[in-house]
Amino acid sequence: MTQRSRKTTDHKGTHCSFCGTPAEEAPLMFNGADGSSICSSCVEHGYELLVEHGIVAGVANGTRAKGGKTTSKFKPLTKEDLVRPDRIKSFLDDYVIGQDAAKRYMSVAVYNHYKRLLAKGKTEDVELDKSNIVLVGPTGTGKTLMARTIARLLHVPFSIVDATALTQAGYVGEDVESILSRLLQAADYDVEAAERGIIFIDEIDKIARKGDNPSITRDVSGEGVQQALLKILEGTVVNVPPQGGRKHPDQKYIQVDTSNILFICGGAFDGIEKKIAMRLNTNAIGYGTQARKRIDEDNIMSYIQPQDLRSFGLIPELIGRLPVLTYMEPLERAALRSILTEPKNSIIRQYETLMALDDIKLTFDDDVLDYIVDKAIEFKLGARGLRSICEAIMMDVMFDMPEGDAKEFRVTLDYAKSKIDKSA
Repeated sequence: MTQRSRKTTDHKGTHCSFCGTPAEEAPLMFNGADGSSICSSCVEHGYELLVEHGIVAGVANGTRAKGGKTTSKFKPLTKEDLVRPDRIKSFLDDYVIGQDAAKRYMSVAVYNHYKRLLAKGKTEDVELDKSNIVLVGPTGTGKTLMARTIARLLHVPFSIVDATALTQAGYVGEDVESILSRLLQAADYDVEAAERGIIFIDEIDKIARKGDNPSITRDVSGEGVQQALLKILEGTVVNVPPQGGRKHPDQKYIQVDTSNILFICGGAFDGIEKKIAMRLNTNAIGYGTQARKRIDEDNIMSYIQPQDLRSFGLIPELIGRLPVLTYMEPLERAALRSILTEPKNSIIRQYETLMALDDIKLTFDDDVLDYIVDKAIEFKLGARGLRSICEAIMMDVMFDMPEGDAKEFRVTLDYAKSKIDKSA
């Protein structure tokens, strides 16, 4: 049985068994049955180590600091933190190639969302609604990168959730509330910061309604998830299990208000082009020939409308809570070539930096970069294909070079072809 005592003259001569601090200098001293002692500073330090290594969770409203106060790396939002749409787009231009239409939509929606937070309580007659976003586009066009880059600019908590893992409450899989657990973890359990964060729900098209025909089996990973998302997207107070996982009666919950959380939903919506084309052709009556000539068949996604999402399988209630709809253009050859070298975190620059850490200068011939782009187009994997091809080319170099004496390596076209042919 341990006994707690404050510093008094009675404990003169007692020292902390861990750091050696005298009892007279310690705010609190804890005495053990065997005569050992530990000061309150060592107890706090031990707690911080437990949190750092994930053995225990941080306190609900931040990480405990000395003096019993809580600290958070996310500062409260102020008017000075508000970034104008043109600056948001300019920041996105440094990391995302092309996609000007999507950048403009995203910049305005994010700006209006955080302007709405700052105006809360100041507008009496008009209630400002959230600007949740849907990003539609093929795989590898930069949907996740766009959302992650905006969160980095705004210094707000950000989490990515895969919609395919979600199921209706009571069924095997993750409950919809688990997406808030991940945001809380990203916010270091600072609830106030989490309530103004951004959640990117990826693969939103995978929870589309499986069909219009009634079935004996319930659509628990499709329409059921859409129904469960409705209240969270609109805004409600949710009881979130701090450690994630399934709910049970004895578990303690953290209450999170989702009214000010920005939701960005992304999905490839494979095959939706046919539904868009069908709608456009149906509308092209009377002077149909002239109407068809005005349609850019190479970029059919630019004509996407909410009714196309409904025909794909999203329920009207969910579409209504995602008012901003924009599209990602398929990456052409020139865009893929730019992605390799131009962004601040370009793929080639990453490899050059990795090798430079071993004091090795890495260079790529221009025809090698063209070859990588040609292969990415052949594999039809978008920007992700660029990375996988580069990995295949660079694997032997990254394995062998650190232990050798050479301080420079040049990637030639013949070398690149030999590595791709070998892995094919």
